[in-house]
Amino acid sequence: MGEYSSRSGDVAISVTSKEEAGGGGTCKTGKYFLLFQKMVAELVGTYFLIFTGCAAIAVNNDYGKQITLLGIATVWGLVVMVIVYSVGHVSGAHLNPAVTIAFASITKFPLTQVPAYIAAELLGAILASGTVRLVFSGNHVEVQFTGTLPSGSNIQSFVIEFIITFFLMFVICAVATDSRAVGTLAGVAIGSTILINVLIAAQVSGASMNPARSLGPAFVHHEYRGIWIYLLSPTIGAVAAAWVYNILREKKDKPIIQITKNASFN
Repeated sequence: MGEYSSRSGDVAISVTSKEEAGGGGTCKTGKYFLLFQKMVAELVGTYFLIFTGCAAIAVNNDYGKQITLLGIATVWGLVVMVIVYSVGHVSGAHLNPAVTIAFASITKFPLTQVPAYIAAELLGAILASGTVRLVFSGNHVEVQFTGTLPSGSNIQSFVIEFIITFFLMFVICAVATDSRAVGTLAGVAIGSTILINVLIAAQVSGASMNPARSLGPAFVHHEYRGIWIYLLSPTIGAVAAAWVYNILREKKDKPIIQITKNASFN
């Protein structure tokens, strides 16, 4: 595992998506199709998030660390920003089971859609990790592991993952659910947070912030050391941040359509 390879992390992201406006008159078929659209957006978005970030790690390993940690962090931040602007208006661009669960915990996302979102996010991450392994296993015996592993103790990785995911989710809640925020800057704010977090935590835990980001490569490479850290800590951190931001949010919540307008940059 190279200096920046398995330890350069990523994450994940998200903003709240468009809900079914006038849902009372929507037939079941229409609701299912809308959910299907969201699942496809989450799958595709998560796929390109994980593929791009892990591909940068693989290229860095193959070319003598020329991309560097700063370069890898920049790639993660930029791809998150691009995807938020690409599918944020369709699904909310969660791309991260921890974000989906956190939004559901504060009733900003339908609980019934959580399993579908998580399934799409995990499938996208697994497919992306498999693609990276296939594409970059050329003249080499095997592409190096591009997932996340603790470089120190488990407790160090657990704590840093909690902190950086809390930071990420706090920013997401601010730009996606608060009417006082400038929604059109959501992608920039979230992508910048990812970049900062990777620079801070990559050498400690891999800066995952996203259970799907860690589970995808782990599944493809059959490397599950410390995986419990990346499943639990980001989820706990995201939920905690969502609840803390509830204290700062205006007492009178804006309706879901207004949240959608901020989140989808209308």
